[in-house]
Amino acid sequence: MNKSHDITIANTLIATTLDSMKGYKEASEDSETANAAFFCEMADERSKVASTLQAHVASLGGDPEDDSTVTGALHRGFMNLRELVSARDEKAIVAEVERGEDYIKAKYSTALEDGDVSPQTKAVIEQAYASIVSGHDKMSAMKHRMEG
Repeated sequence: MNKSHDITIANTLIATTLDSMKGYKEASEDSETANAAFFCEMADERSKVASTLQAHVASLGGDPEDDSTVTGALHRGFMNLRELVSARDEKAIVAEVERGEDYIKAKYSTALEDGDVSPQTKAVIEQAYASIVSGHDKMSAMKHRMEG
């Protein structure tokens, strides 16, 4: 087992998950609809996912990522959310959050396809991925309901 590789993969997912959590927090704070409670729930769920991954990295002897800004050079799923929230366009906010969900789901999927990840780490990622997919599906359904 290559612990260093597992730590790198998990830390990348942690940073992406923290980006997602921050996006949901921002949306929950600025949303003026019933969606605010849902966004807050999703932020909490993403925080739990990140904590689980952080505990796994620590169990491997690594230094768990605790800030999303390390991935600044990478694409962020929630990049444009602040502008949309300031415009208070609920449909645009939901569409942007769903775009972020597509991004995070793809990041987890890629990690699961990595043949160099140990079975132990893969199991932790699979558990986290189940939560990610659930969130993705909820956002997708919300977007489709709003579209009509």
